[in-house]
Amino acid sequence: MTVTSILSVKGRDVVSIEPTADLDTAAKLLAARRIGAVVVLGADDRLVGILSERDIVKAFAERGTAALKEPVSQIMTRNVATCSEDESIASLMERMTSGKFRHMPVLKGTRLVGVVSIGDVVKDRLAMMEQETEAMRDYIRSA
Repeated sequence: MTVTSILSVKGRDVVSIEPTADLDTAAKLLAARRIGAVVVLGADDRLVGILSERDIVKAFAERGTAALKEPVSQIMTRNVATCSEDESIASLMERMTSGKFRHMPVLKGTRLVGVVSIGDVVKDRLAMMEQETEAMRDYIRSA
């Protein structure tokens, strides 16, 4: 199974924000959309960063509520791990676990085509396990 299989189920919609938006706007966007991270897109819709709940907590811990008026570009993670559509789910799980992050933008070349979360990966894995279990039950019934 590959990232494409996840995107075919969840869709390719990506919630994004500009690097000049303030943290208050970004936090409200995360809350309204009930998501844990937002992709930060610069000129020509190029990926320039990602802002996660963890980034926001760190900013509050360091600077208090004054961080709410700072631009997203000052708080976001700049070194963003990405994947391609043809990366295996197993590889994705390994990279997310070892990197300790929960969201990964999906690129086709330099173009953003989706975002995969650890929740998407777990949901995909559970569906696959359920299919395997049902196949075993069918096999046992027919034996």
